[in-house]
Amino acid sequence: MQLIAPRCIPELDPGFRPAILVHRAFREAIASCTAPQPVCIALEQADGSVFHHRLSLPPEDHPSAANAIPLVERLVKFLLWSRGAYRIYFAGPSAIAAALTRYYQDDPRGQFDADIMGNRIYDNPFEIRHVSMDAIPSEKASSRALGRNLDGCRIGFDLGASDRKVAAVRDGEPVFSEEIEWNPSQQSDPQWHVDQIMDSLQRAAKHLPRVDAIGGSSAGVYVNNRVKVASLFRAVPPETFESRVKDIFLELQRMWNGIPFEVVNDGEVTALAGSMSLGANGMLGIAMGSSEAVGFVNRDGNITSWLNELAFAPVDYQTDAPVDEWSGDRGCGALYFSQQAVGRLVAPAGLTEIDGALSLPEKLKQVQQYMAAGDERAARIYRTIGVYLGYSVAHYADFYAMDNILVLGRVTSGDGGAILLDKAREVLKTEFPELHEQIRFHIPDEKDKRHGQAVAAASLPIINKSKS
Repeated sequence: MQLIAPRCIPELDPGFRPAILVHRAFREAIASCTAPQPVCIALEQADGSVFHHRLSLPPEDHPSAANAIPLVERLVKFLLWSRGAYRIYFAGPSAIAAALTRYYQDDPRGQFDADIMGNRIYDNPFEIRHVSMDAIPSEKASSRALGRNLDGCRIGFDLGASDRKVAAVRDGEPVFSEEIEWNPSQQSDPQWHVDQIMDSLQRAAKHLPRVDAIGGSSAGVYVNNRVKVASLFRAVPPETFESRVKDIFLELQRMWNGIPFEVVNDGEVTALAGSMSLGANGMLGIAMGSSEAVGFVNRDGNITSWLNELAFAPVDYQTDAPVDEWSGDRGCGALYFSQQAVGRLVAPAGLTEIDGALSLPEKLKQVQQYMAAGDERAARIYRTIGVYLGYSVAHYADFYAMDNILVLGRVTSGDGGAILLDKAREVLKTEFPELHEQIRFHIPDEKDKRHGQAVAAASLPIINKSKS
């Protein structure tokens, strides 16, 4: 791939090579090609939903055709984690189709993706199908309204990797909220998770005359309240995950006498919270916590069946980009928009006073303390992440029809959050002026930071009025 140096260089990571600049340069090169080859990539989910992505490549006999292979592989990975699929149809050069097949069969990084998508999420063997253009299945997509139900007495919760939040909500108004630190990814006994979640729910219930419904958000992939993939349960043995964790929220619902109970990905609730608080749609929510959580509310105010797990989607193509500890891949969002990003930038920033043995949440706290004291070294971390964000938002805009971006999470708390967003805006103004005019960045006010996510989660279930 032709790696392009950005005009706005992240000061703590000068080797950063944004994905968007690589793809933009490639598109410009293809535009001058005399006989570009049309390509269609279709992604199919288990319910029959199909999503298309079209592009042009050099003809197979063109000298630069082989150079397209790594770019298409990165593109397919982004599509896979943004849309979600167990089957990919590829109508294009046979050499690229063969390379994709080898990657997902033989490369440990591809094997990780294939296992998560096929075995864990969609319950079907993962496969790449090389087909002709007329054999590509037709697009089939649906969207649905999410949440915005504020009637009755509700509990909302949000489960993160370093803290869990809960709120008691009465007719849309929070009457209690609480945040408790925890470390679920280190716990191998699912009963520990049940007890901790129940503790928060019961504490919230004390502030309501009754509980009509419970809604929750959590890092991971959830289908019909069943856990498909979740980093919160990484320490649970596979056999115990199958027997106990998959239905853990259905178990909790039974413990609350079967009242309406709904759990979805935390990124979706982030976007929903932004849409509700701002009264705006076309909303991409990006939560920078222990990892990167992303959700999308389309311009109609609905969500789609897209996966939106952009923590695993590549945004940096430099050859020595940081490696994600779970997937083993380089340059993925989790290492750029999370406590992990802050942690890896502490040393380059020169904050030698921060003990490298500290946990990531503790490192973040100390960086925020230095930021509050006006330490320029801490500001450099936030400016660096802001550059990452600006270029990655431009990349995301190739895949999401968005007008608003809500940025939140522990990383954005304090003075550093404003610096981060200012730098992202500067990147768009410098490199992508059309997006600078189109996209508005938002950061929650203090009320929404305390209550927004949990209140939005509380709005997920629909209360059956005939039974209330």
